Amino acid sequence: MNSEPSEERDGTPVGRRVFLGTLGLGALGLVAAPTLQRGLEGVLGAVAGKDPTGLTGLLPNGGGFRYYSVAASVPHLNATDYHLKIGGLVDRPHTYTLADLRALPQTRLVKDVQCVTGWRVPGTPFEGVRLSDLLEAAGVRPGAKAIHFTCFDGTYTESLTLDQARRPDVLVALRMQDKDISHDHGGPVRLYVAPMYFYKSAKWLSGITVTDQVEPGYWERLGYDVDAWVGRSNGRTDEPTS
Repeated sequence: MNSEPSEERDGTPVGRRVFLGTLGLGALGLVAAPTLQRGLEGVLGAVAGKDPTGLTGLLPNGGGFRYYSVAASVPHLNATDYHLKIGGLVDRPHTYTLADLRALPQTRLVKDVQCVTGWRVPGTPFEGVRLSDLLEAAGVRPGAKAIHFTCFDGTYTESLTLDQARRPDVLVALRMQDKDISHDHGGPVRLYVAPMYFYKSAKWLSGITVTDQVEPGYWERLGYDVDAWVGRSNGRTDEPTS
């Protein structure tokens, strides 16, 4: 689901590591405890290169991050063909080009990135447009309660409550580690939700839809928490990232 520490209840959690483990290791099943997910980390890294489907996607990536995707392939978009659509319960739907987003006021955050599987990349800079600014420009209508995010890989989706989306540490990110976000890291534009586990920071962002209720995202439908605060969700006690 997502290039870097991307990642991504009732009963035993089911999620990315378990899902990818079944592809790379065989019949492990789709239900496993968090300890099993973490135990698979090293093994999956070793077998990913032998996975003929390419779905494991556990290839080492620079800066302590790893590449994740469950899509067979993801289009490469650039300044000429990238668009971000904002719609739903808003007064002023709008479609932004990459140039439009770059022309808006930018915010820079430097926080640790925490993956739900246990690994962390400290002091990672992200830069982009505050999601709250885009929502304000769109004019959120009364009755709106949540945001639904879609991605141009055709697979990933995510969600936030409206209050969460309006936090100052939630960005529509254009840069990461002081350079434009690469394709593998979810570029040219991705979501960045600083205080939550990294599976909430959807890659390859293409749509922001204001809705009247939270719709669980891709990994949440597989068992991860919808509210993914670092250290206060998913049965983990990691140090907060912000």
